[in-house]
Formats: sequence, structure tokens, C-alpha cells
Amino acid sequence: MFLMAKLLYPIGIQNFREIREGGYVYVDKTAYIHELATVGKYYFLSRPRRFGKSLLLSTIEELFKGERYLFKGLYIYDHWDDWTLSPVIHLDLTGTNFNSPDSLRKHLDSFLTAWEQKCGIVPLYRDTLGLRFGNLIAELHNATRQRVVILVDEYDKPLLETIDRPDLQEQYRADLRAFYSNLKSQDSHIRFAMLTGVARFGHLSIFSDLNNLQDISMDDSYAGICGITNDELLNYFKDGVSEFASSSGLSFDEAVSDLKDNYDGYHFSPFRRLDIYNPFSLLNCLSKKRIGNYWFRTGTPSFLIKLVRKRNISPKKLDNLSIPLDDVDNVSFNLSSSLYPLLYQSGYLTIKSYRPEVRTVLLGFPNREVEEGFLKDLMQVSISHPNEESGFSIAEFYDDVMGCNPEKFMQRLQCFFADFNREGFNHIKLEQHYQDVTYMLFKLLGFLTHIEYRTATGRIDTVIKTPGCIYVMEFKIESTAEEAMSQIDSNDYMLPFKVDGRTLIKIGANFSNKDRNLDSWLIIEE
Repeated sequence: MFLMAKLLYPIGIQNFREIREGGYVYVDKTAYIHELATVGKYYFLSRPRRFGKSLLLSTIEELFKGERYLFKGLYIYDHWDDWTLSPVIHLDLTGTNFNSPDSLRKHLDSFLTAWEQKCGIVPLYRDTLGLRFGNLIAELHNATRQRVVILVDEYDKPLLETIDRPDLQEQYRADLRAFYSNLKSQDSHIRFAMLTGVARFGHLSIFSDLNNLQDISMDDSYAGICGITNDELLNYFKDGVSEFASSSGLSFDEAVSDLKDNYDGYHFSPFRRLDIYNPFSLLNCLSKKRIGNYWFRTGTPSFLIKLVRKRNISPKKLDNLSIPLDDVDNVSFNLSSSLYPLLYQSGYLTIKSYRPEVRTVLLGFPNREVEEGFLKDLMQVSISHPNEESGFSIAEFYDDVMGCNPEKFMQRLQCFFADFNREGFNHIKLEQHYQDVTYMLFKLLGFLTHIEYRTATGRIDTVIKTPGCIYVMEFKIESTAEEAMSQIDSNDYMLPFKVDGRTLIKIGANFSNKDRNLDSWLIIEE
């Protein structure tokens, strides 16, 4: 019997040489690299973590080192004319923790010292990191007669790690500004330079004196430079998709749809709607043949989740957020600034659509993995870890909602709120807090959930749709369930659903500030 060759997935492997020599699948991105190397010189690229930035730089490094045999069969093999060896300085900031005042300087000093010893360079400016870096570039050019290639991986990691440490922010910005300024001052010695990171540099003041970097982060020509497109999925991983489909009991098309719902949906240009899969999650899923939240659970920055909760940003707003296009890259590490640009650049939101006439973009969750992961973490922050002995059962709650048993699931919802730690409540905006937590609970269980559902006569607090029924819910605080029900009736909230065919259930409920819980509800089935 003929056995299909097993695909080797390069999960966690960021080294181009290892992937090519080890027989792992490599998605050919060298056409993009050829374009970069032939039309420009200085570049910056922003992409979320684990999206292939390190592999991109590793590929560029091997190209400029002249390792042609590694590129056989790839686009650039027959299109690149200069395989001359160039000296490549590759600074990687991904593997260090920058949590002390001297950690960045120690890392840069160690990096420079290793290069100086390797090349026999006597540092002229022992105490000035920026000048030492500039001297290294010049000396390498003079010694090899070849201009230098400079690659910096995760240039902004020191800033992202200390976003809640304003005491370190200004020091790190000053150190990085002096260090990176050599990309301009040593221009005559440099052949090519590229920096990658999560946050775009435009407003970080790190590059205030460096105006020669071309930011390709939202350039539609490079929208697919990292990550995996749908065409690449079907071209490189068709056998893997077939194996996943067989293991999951799905048809091939159903498997593709499942992968798309969970891992696709990233858009890195407002002008070109090229869908991009998260490569880390996609490869993990194909390898394990199981849907899972692979990317989200690998180091989500908890400070972002906490800040979303602290600033009373409703989760429903995050999936339908309109902001000016210019604000998308307006990242500031001031904790009072907008979180939306950083949420976009970190990969938790993506561009859903663009309105050129008013230059605004609509942001939202890219896919199911990100939405579920984000809401789960936000739920934990919102409820402050309920007691494990709670009378609330997720499975039974789900069954009651699906089974059109509102009395039971309202009782369980009461148990859910009863077990909250008081510190988990937003004491300033209690109504929003109740609404947000209810929304997240239903949404995480997979129910079609609408908050503040607009009708011709008003806005319904919550609408939940299941295959068998539609729940129309109105909540009050320090009032009565009767008043909530009266609002449903007086505004004729049920009218939009009369011809739907499913069972219609209206629920009026009241929250008590004193008890921090539901104290009464009325249920009427129509």
C-alpha cells in the first residue's frame, strides 16, 4: 500500500536553514524578499507575535550570506543575481527579559562585545553603546569590503514588557533611540536593514531622528509577507488538511471552513482584503489534527486584558469598533492613551473594512480563537475567580438555554453572580458590568448574542438566539422585574421576531445593588 509522505510542520522553528535542511514545509515568501532587496534599503515591519517575523529575518540573513543552495526550488533562486557574501548583524531581542533598569544595556553590551571579539575590534567608545554600534558597522565594512546588512528582531520588546513601568520607559526609549540612530548615521556602510516588532514606530519617539525607514506594515503589496494565505494553505498543506478532515469526520471543504473560522481573518492592509491565517495556530492544528486555542494561550499580555476591564471597555464594542485610519498606528506607551492601536497591532483586533471617503477602519476580532480567548481572559478579570464550589454548572446552563428552559438557566445565572468576589464588580458602571458579563457568558458558550439590540422603538438589553428559541431580555437595577417586562411590552420588542418561527421567550429581570445579584425575574413565552 502506498503511504503518503508525512508533512513536517516547522512549529516553533524560526531558523530558515534548519527548516530547509530538515525537510520541513516552507511557505515560499522569497518573492517578497526579492522585492524588498531590489527596490529599497531600510524597512520596518509590524506583525503580531508568532506570525513569522523571525523566520523572515532568518531567510533574509541566509540570502545575504550567499547560501544559494538553501533557496533551490524557491522563487528567488532564479531571480537573484548577487550571491556575494555580506556581513550580517542580526540583533535578536526576543529571548531576554527586560525587567530591570540595566537589563537592556547589559543585553546590548553583550551583543556588541561578542561581535567585537569575533572581528578583533577594539571598542573606541566603551561606555557609549550607540557609538560602539556605529563603530562596529564601519569596521565590518572596512574589513570585508562589503557593506553591512542589519536585522533587528522584535525591536520593541523592551518597551512592550515595561508598558506598566513608566520608570523604565523613558530610559529604554533613550537607549534605543541612540542605538538605532546608526541606521542613518552609518548609511554609507549599510547595504540593507530591516527591523521587526509588534508596535509600529511612528509615535514612539525612538526613531525621531530616523526618517529613512520605510514602514511596510500596512502596505498592500506586503500584506501576505508573514502568515499563510488561503492559496498557500491549499498549495502547501492540502494533504495536512485532508488528514485533519479525516480525523475530524469532516469533508475537505468543511475542514477548510473550520480552519478558516478559527484561524483566518487577519487583514494587514485596509486597501487589500487579503485574508491571512495565523501560522502558529494553523500549523499546530494540522499537526495535532485538533482545533485548539494555540496562539492565544502562548503568553497573552495580561496587562492588556486588565486595562480593557479597568477602562470599562465593553467587549461588544471591541468587535465593531470604528476609528480613524491614522489612529491605527498611533501607539503610545502612556497608560492613559488609547488601547485600540495596540490591540490591533498585537493581533487581538484586525481590520474588518475601510471607508476611504472618511478614512476610517472598522476593527474587530479576526477569528473564533482570538474572540474566545480574549473573552475568557476578560471574564476572569471581570468576575475575580468565583468559588470552585459554586452551584453554577456551565454544561447544565448550556443545556437549559439550548432546551428553552429559561427558569432553570435564570436560576443558574443567579448562582453565577452570587459567587462573585465583590472586587470583581465595576462599582461605577454596574449596569454595564452586568450586561458585559452576561454577554461574555452567552457568547463563550457559542450562542448568537446581541447586546443593546436596536429596534424601531428602542434598544433591547440582550437578545439570545438558539436553534429552537429566541430570548428577549431586559434588565433593571434597583427596580422590579415587572417594570422590565413592561418595557418589553410597551416598546413592542417582540415584533421583529414574530415571523421567525422559533419559540419566543421574554424575560424581565432586576438586579439588586445591595446583593450584587438578580433578585427577581418574570418569564413569558409567546
